Amino acid sequence: MKVGIVGATGYGGLELIRLLSQHPNVEEIICYSSSQEGLPLDDMYPHLSGNVRWTLKAIDPEAIRADVDTVFLATPPGVSGELTPDLVKLGLKVIDLSGDLRINEPDVYEAWYKRQAAPVGTIRGAVYGLTEWQRDEIAAAQIIANPGCYPTAVLLGLAPLVQQKWIDPKRIIIDAKSGTSGAGRNPSQITHFSEMNENFKIYQVNQHKHTPEIEQQLRNWDESVGNVTFSTHLVPMVRGIMATIYAEANQAISEKELREHFAYVYETSPFVHVYSEGHYPATKEVFGSNRCHIGVTYDERTNRITVVSVIDNLVKGAAGQAIQNYNVMNGYEETLGLESSPLYP
Repeated sequence: MKVGIVGATGYGGLELIRLLSQHPNVEEIICYSSSQEGLPLDDMYPHLSGNVRWTLKAIDPEAIRADVDTVFLATPPGVSGELTPDLVKLGLKVIDLSGDLRINEPDVYEAWYKRQAAPVGTIRGAVYGLTEWQRDEIAAAQIIANPGCYPTAVLLGLAPLVQQKWIDPKRIIIDAKSGTSGAGRNPSQITHFSEMNENFKIYQVNQHKHTPEIEQQLRNWDESVGNVTFSTHLVPMVRGIMATIYAEANQAISEKELREHFAYVYETSPFVHVYSEGHYPATKEVFGSNRCHIGVTYDERTNRITVVSVIDNLVKGAAGQAIQNYNVMNGYEETLGLESSPLYP
């Protein structure tokens, strides 16, 4: 198959190129840009130099339809909401890595993203692509709303508890940390080296736009889930997310039972690994991979369950999960093109 990447010059687009280049069922990758048409990508990113040269093409839906079978949209908010309807009308499959299609209610999207929502028909036609929990829906989909990086780590950590109704649904606290690549390629004061190096910052307190995405999916599993406390921090590293999640148990449970349940839930999920008792994941252990590693414990003294979930925000939190969904959409092995181990150390 031939695939297109719109927004190939951002970090998510570059990861799509890296991973799709290793995919045995991808014949050709064609890259598109709204602002750098005609430029060779390896002029901007010398690490892409080699036998294949990706020259950026203009974004024209009719031309894209003539070029490719599936389109990955690695675009800023607002772009895919306008572009997706045209691509879908032309019969293309679309995997959107932006947040434009994740929120079901337009007014909720507009309140958090501060911009006009995509057409309702397009939003309602998109399947939320949390692969481990949506495989059947993804397999039949034409449009995938790829989850955000924070929600991926958080939801994979909470799903076994929320679906089983083992926790108080009104008292969920999420303490999450991310590397600076999650803020994208465009520089800002918050990611400036002099501001970020040897520093640790909380940001968008009670305002992070991934909050409604997390709450929406949790309520799909248990409608009694309340508003969550979701705090996000930047740490002085490039890649990685660690979400530490706190929830109160609402019934008697042992730590052994808790861990065995997590292991059972994810035993058929090749990219999710549950740690053994007393062990907890670190971001370096998933660096550059499509993996999510989870540690879980129960404190009898406080009646509190703690889940630690780590991912690489650019892979499992973006491009890798998008390719995982691409595989499921097309009936391929879920792991195809994503088998490489994490980079360590």
